[in-house]
Amino acid sequence: MDTQTDNKTAHVVVHGGADSFKQEITVGKHALVADEPVSAGGGDVGPDPYDYLLTALGVCTSMTVGFYARRNKLPLENVKVSLWHSRIYARDCEECETKEGMLDRIDVEIELTESLSEAQHAKLMEIAAKCPVHRTLTSEINIRLRAATITSAS
Repeated sequence: MDTQTDNKTAHVVVHGGADSFKQEITVGKHALVADEPVSAGGGDVGPDPYDYLLTALGVCTSMTVGFYARRNKLPLENVKVSLWHSRIYARDCEECETKEGMLDRIDVEIELTESLSEAQHAKLMEIAAKCPVHRTLTSEINIRLRAATITSAS
């Protein structure tokens, strides 16, 4: 076992009952909620899991572009990142390595406002693909599941 994670207090904790899709999320000192839409059997009281995934990528992309622009004193005023998730047939994806079955596709549209030169705009678009969440999602991910140790109150 990895001692780096075994003795840490979890930063993100998700708790839900078996009676619905609604989940209560604690992220440090922040409280969030997740759910499925009514069409999927949920109560639609919060974003669904893929909404949170897209949110993480969009926030990271916008923060990374903004940070780079500030650090390099580029005339960037606002960043707007719009995202969509879909499932597509691998055979329909020319740039994908996988050619069989279905795969997930995330489309990201980035709007940069202010008077940027063509070169500045191109550089910021290049930087957008280097945000840490983008890198995580496009790299190998190792997710380790384990049962929690339940301690009884005596």
